[in-house]
Amino acid sequence: MALDAFALIILAGLIHAGWNIAAKKAGGDARFAFFTAVLMMVVWAPLGWWLGRDAVPLWGAREWAFIVASGLLHVLYYVILLRGYRRADLTVVYPLARGSGPLLSSFVAITLLGEQLSWLGALGIAGVVGGVFLIAGGPALLRATHDPAARARVHAGMGYGLLTGAFIAAYTVVDGYAVKVLLMSPILVDYMGNFVRVAVLAPTVLRDLPTARSLWVVQWRFALLVAVVSPVAYVLVLFAMREAPMSHVAPAREVSMLFAALLGGHLLNEGDRLARLAGAVLIAAGVVALALG
Repeated sequence: MALDAFALIILAGLIHAGWNIAAKKAGGDARFAFFTAVLMMVVWAPLGWWLGRDAVPLWGAREWAFIVASGLLHVLYYVILLRGYRRADLTVVYPLARGSGPLLSSFVAITLLGEQLSWLGALGIAGVVGGVFLIAGGPALLRATHDPAARARVHAGMGYGLLTGAFIAAYTVVDGYAVKVLLMSPILVDYMGNFVRVAVLAPTVLRDLPTARSLWVVQWRFALLVAVVSPVAYVLVLFAMREAPMSHVAPAREVSMLFAALLGGHLLNEGDRLARLAGAVLIAAGVVALALG
């Protein structure tokens, strides 16, 4: 992996962990996803117009199909992630989502797109998976707890985390193909997908406007933070995909777990810091192996 691509992934990981903690603290649902999508459209409109005024009119049916597919997958990913955050701990949902998604997307990249993976890269993926397992709770995830409520919460976190990971894999492959094969602008792929997200989520908001207004008063600061920083993190990853194989970039994104373990454990007081820090170190080692491999 090229050094510039590696640097982009590290920066994106820090930003990604930060906005997920903000989303967790907001405790939002599909309406929060709508707020962030609308704010993304507004905040990034000047850049979207500047880059899109010449490029977008040249898009054909294939490019628009990828934009629609990307927007739909991102909606499903974000809504399920937010639901998982309401029903379980971030330090269970987030690691499992981030760990399962890259494995699936790397598998697709290797089997369908013909990318190659060295033995060092394979060890890197193994390190990422092992680190995610430790951060999510380690062997405790495999043992039944004496507290039915805690057991249900962990199981819910695992379910939502794995389902979120499946959508992460799906949008990573779709967006990666758009920027690597169709040579679409990473910024426009992300920005134009917002219009799809707003259209899909609008009915949820319009069904109960009074509730939406009350939620906006409480959540708009979190939504604005996510709207400003989350596109930066993802666009950096898409640019990295142009410089390095998708099967390397997708797992390397899990460096965000290192930051989530340090920031999330402290800010959210979810406990098990030693195991989660050990998992973060293992993830960091796996990322280095991916960068070298």
